[in-house]
Amino acid sequence: MTMVNYKNNLMKKIQNADALIGVIGLGYVGLPLALAYAEKNFNVLGFDIDSQKIKALNSGQNYISHMDGKKVTQVVQAKKLSATTDFSRLSEPDAIIICVPTPLTQQLDPDMSYIIKTTEQIKKCLRAGQLIVLESTTYPGTTEELVKDMLEQTGMICGRDFYMAFSPEREDPGNKDFHTTNIPKIVGGVDKDSGDLAQALYEKAIQQTVRVGNARTAEAVKLTENIFRAINIAMVNELKIIYEKMDIDVWEVLDAASTKPFGFMRFNPGPGWGGHCIPLDPFYLSWKARECGIDTKFIELAGEVNRLMPGYIIDKLQQALNERGKSIKGSKLMILGLAYKKDINDTRETPAFKIMRRLDDMGAKISYHDPFVPEIQHTRQWPEAPVLKSQPLTEKNITAKDAIMIITDHTPVDYKLIAKHAKLIIDSRGVYRKPMKNVVKA
Repeated sequence: MTMVNYKNNLMKKIQNADALIGVIGLGYVGLPLALAYAEKNFNVLGFDIDSQKIKALNSGQNYISHMDGKKVTQVVQAKKLSATTDFSRLSEPDAIIICVPTPLTQQLDPDMSYIIKTTEQIKKCLRAGQLIVLESTTYPGTTEELVKDMLEQTGMICGRDFYMAFSPEREDPGNKDFHTTNIPKIVGGVDKDSGDLAQALYEKAIQQTVRVGNARTAEAVKLTENIFRAINIAMVNELKIIYEKMDIDVWEVLDAASTKPFGFMRFNPGPGWGGHCIPLDPFYLSWKARECGIDTKFIELAGEVNRLMPGYIIDKLQQALNERGKSIKGSKLMILGLAYKKDINDTRETPAFKIMRRLDDMGAKISYHDPFVPEIQHTRQWPEAPVLKSQPLTEKNITAKDAIMIITDHTPVDYKLIAKHAKLIIDSRGVYRKPMKNVVKA
């Protein structure tokens, strides 16, 4: 069969919704994407190493809080979506979309182990005519230099026997206005035919696609978006520290600055950065830039500022406790909010764990409340973490604490109750705008 026949055959399957879609990694990116295709009448086969996720999904259960569980149940019951831990079945899908983590090492270098292991699994099963799309955020050149080269070790050639593209995920968990299907999808193929197929695939489930010249450009787009956010978050965090020394309320400044109808985009300060993207992605470009002999000064500085914020919050707590004749050691502290942002259950790279770990090392007695995270166990950030369950936010629990630390400003929380009964509140999110004797802005 010729290259044209492979492309035409797959294109017809995509256009007719006859293509079987494989999604590797059924987390915050992969599951919503799998659902989007299943709702468009594609058959979807999900892959994950977590047997608990597979068991839940195949029984129609949704395990991501901000997703519509009824939709997941419907597509599973309709047999449009199924999942497996058996990666030998990777020969079955016509198109495979990779949505696996891309963390950093302790040295802030890219940890490509998940992509490499996934590619090895695909390589074992690769068949002619398949389309492979990488969505995991990574450095420019990964799709072409790493994944393609590994797959071509089979003897098959990209653009002739199989096809490859990069399309960065743009998920924003908990965003009520933008979700998988209405966020424009960047698509860049390793070659033109690969780009044509990938664009056709995404056009079946996503409202708008944005085609760029190649996979490298698509990889750079995602990094640019997240570097922009990382640098601006660092800037407002630094401004918070500066203005506090000048007795200026940064939140009042931001409220006023936001009235300008042009030339200003608001970012809010907080206890540090969190989530899988902002704390990690900029350093993928830093690493790649070093290969080119370039220092990424803005990125490194932003990282330095944002990594200092948990320590800044703890310093504010220590100072406030000292003024009340207490020390952190032995103090009863409640962390309010574990998720990295409001109204979701995603705790990846959350600054809350960094703060809790340091306070635990300092001898504090730690508890937490989070309406979206009922229990925490050991995490990659805090491997020796005790098993903790969210405490109810009652008057008794609040008054029993020496301090309540607002790390994530979840909407369902009764902040009036806290303000009324807490001895001390460390507010890192600007919840309380008016001065209060028991509130310290941090």
